[in-house]
Amino acid sequence: MDKIFVDEAVTELRTIGDMLRWAVSRFNDANIYYGHGTDNAWDEAIALVFHALHLPEEIGQQVIHSNLTSSEKHKIVELIIRRVRERLPVPYLTNKAMFAGLEFYVDERVLVPRSPIAEMIANRFSPWLYNKPVNRILDLCTGSACIAIACAYEFDEAEVDALDISTDALEVAQINVESLGVMDRVFPMESDIFSAIPKGPHYDLIVSNPPYVDAEDIGDMPDEFHHEPEVGLASGRDGLDLTKRILANASDYLTEEGLLVVEVGNSMVHLIELFPDVPFTWVSFEHGGDGVFVLTRDQLVENESLFAIYKDSE
Repeated sequence: MDKIFVDEAVTELRTIGDMLRWAVSRFNDANIYYGHGTDNAWDEAIALVFHALHLPEEIGQQVIHSNLTSSEKHKIVELIIRRVRERLPVPYLTNKAMFAGLEFYVDERVLVPRSPIAEMIANRFSPWLYNKPVNRILDLCTGSACIAIACAYEFDEAEVDALDISTDALEVAQINVESLGVMDRVFPMESDIFSAIPKGPHYDLIVSNPPYVDAEDIGDMPDEFHHEPEVGLASGRDGLDLTKRILANASDYLTEEGLLVVEVGNSMVHLIELFPDVPFTWVSFEHGGDGVFVLTRDQLVENESLFAIYKDSE
């Protein structure tokens, strides 16, 4: 996008609507990838333009014909250029992402929240946890702590441990814990899966969105994904290095009626091939998404011999 083209936009575009149209045209022309909170050019344009103007997105039609100042136009154009040239996902440009109805701070230290587990949280993990007490929750590979905090909001009497191996990610998690007011119930801590917590039936629910991209897919991902931390995406040849460890160890930390929920995305194919006799329940979502399984503690114990090779050493 050369300087003449940019100068022309700043000079000739006048209203918010003009700028939205121009952004959509640039995105369509550049063939950018959508998938970090939006799935189309219009929503991406709205997110960037209204962020630059410090306006709520829902105000939309009320101000679409409003004129822009020169400084506002320059700010908007700069964001649009970065989205196109650098292929930066919108949430990294705005430093915010919505998940389970909550707004989270995000930057390139963490993945952009987008797990379909949000729908399960809103449904309180029904039917598996229906009418069951949930006092303690463990979120493994917490990243921005979006799942941990959303769980804390839904289960308002529960305490949530939010574990991650990345100290960078935990800094972002702490920002969100504080900004969303759950410092007394959500506790980010550094841990390699379960390493930082003692064994014992502590948790009624263990939930995880671990890295699950396999070695073949990691290199083929759109440019936008390469801005995300690879430690949050890649997980060995089959994408299941961490998931296998979770399966092997989770029963040691769940209560008698405890539940394990894990997202493995496209690596569900590898998981089914690896453990054809394990009775995974694959969750169906009303709002899109797949690759999330559920196992009870009893099911984990019944199949522990299949997972034993992946169990962490004492």
